[in-house]
Amino acid sequence: MKKREMASWPNNVGIKAIEVNFPYLYVDQSKLEFYDKVSQGKYTIGLGQEKMGFCGDQEDINSLCLTVVHNLMEKHHIDAKDVGRLEVGTETLIDKSKSVKTVLMQLFENSNNTDIEGIDTTNACFGGTSALFNAVNWVESTSWDGRLAIVVLADIAVYAAGNARPTGGAGSIALVVGPDAPLVFDCGLRAFHMAHVYDFYKPNMSSEYPVIDGQLSIKCFLSALDTCYERYCQKYEKKMKLKEPLTLKHIDYLIFHTPYCKMVKKAVGRCFLNDFIKSRNNNVNDGCSRLQDKYKHITLQSTLDDPILFKEIEKETVQLSSTAYKEKTDSSILLAKNIGNMYTPSLYSCLISLLINNSLDELIGKQIVLFSYGSGLASCMFSLSICPESSLEKSFHSLLNGLEDIHNKLSARKEVEPENFIQMLETREKIMKCKEYIPSCSPENLFLGTYYLTKIDEKYRRFYERKVSQVNGFAKDSILMDSS
Repeated sequence: MKKREMASWPNNVGIKAIEVNFPYLYVDQSKLEFYDKVSQGKYTIGLGQEKMGFCGDQEDINSLCLTVVHNLMEKHHIDAKDVGRLEVGTETLIDKSKSVKTVLMQLFENSNNTDIEGIDTTNACFGGTSALFNAVNWVESTSWDGRLAIVVLADIAVYAAGNARPTGGAGSIALVVGPDAPLVFDCGLRAFHMAHVYDFYKPNMSSEYPVIDGQLSIKCFLSALDTCYERYCQKYEKKMKLKEPLTLKHIDYLIFHTPYCKMVKKAVGRCFLNDFIKSRNNNVNDGCSRLQDKYKHITLQSTLDDPILFKEIEKETVQLSSTAYKEKTDSSILLAKNIGNMYTPSLYSCLISLLINNSLDELIGKQIVLFSYGSGLASCMFSLSICPESSLEKSFHSLLNGLEDIHNKLSARKEVEPENFIQMLETREKIMKCKEYIPSCSPENLFLGTYYLTKIDEKYRRFYERKVSQVNGFAKDSILMDSS
């Protein structure tokens, strides 16, 4: 047998283009506070949220994904024949067998390209990151055929009435993965933590609403962050041969999966606590000296086991890490603050926000450390380098140009009063429990280019159209989606 010739290793594998899609409708969180009869500031200050995007009954996981992939390929002039892998990360399931990826294959019918790897990946908010890693691994493997990979991250996050409802949101993001990318994945710097826990799960397939233990979920998030941060630092120190421990001061940007924005401040504070415990036996800086006096023998586990200590140390570390938060993380929460928790796209909405809220000089040559978390649980800390080579700067400009309409799109959305928001959530509940359904929400409340559900037939098949014109309301391109 002839020895197979190996192709040259692809260089600078990473993200080449990004597209984001979010709902046209939103509810104001301050008005939702008043409607829910909770204390003023509970959602806006306590959670750090301003607006929450949501979908009517004419949008589902299929339509969100169709919209973002079609828009991505149009905007960046991607030939359907140039796509060799397509994978979807989502926890918003509408079928126990048929994947969303197969629905998206209809976008490739005209090109006659059916030779596309990938399928759906699911584990709460981590499914999108896993799908992304699969795409990177494919490009870097002997299976790669030279074509691009597209990774789709999409979810609709809705909750039953109660404390969790204001932490909802919705959206979809599509990432193009390939070589010679401006956002390059750092090799050998993925630090995972996986465990079995029931902090958030969806056992009822007839409902969009999860079962959630809020306090447990927070502690699981922070405990996973502890482990991933420690392991990432160890791997980074070994790879870069650092003579001192890696700490927040060495990191250019640090972004997180964001269930709500206040959680991100807690996460930065938690990294600060990790740095303190790691370095307290050495010469500590002025910021850590306050902790040294009061918490000389503290451990990470003790802060999780003792509720009073947990609150005390959280308050201290959030305050002490406020400068690090402002410099490294604050610019990443624009979309999370104004749309809410997108679930799988959440972390990558923070990446987008970071990119559009900083200048080229502040970005090129810098490194972004990312923490991805999905309940149940799965988590990872990894990093991206922005244009590690000057030859990549042109493609970085192209990537940024594709995101330049986001601020205008946020401003163009339509506000819905809380009572109408609740009514629309109640209408969505009907979709999960019936067939032969026709949505009641109007396609007029959608951005141009949005796919929307027109009906579910007696065989549970779903039919979609795309809003492509404002003339006489809208024009349509009909597509049949079989979700049976």
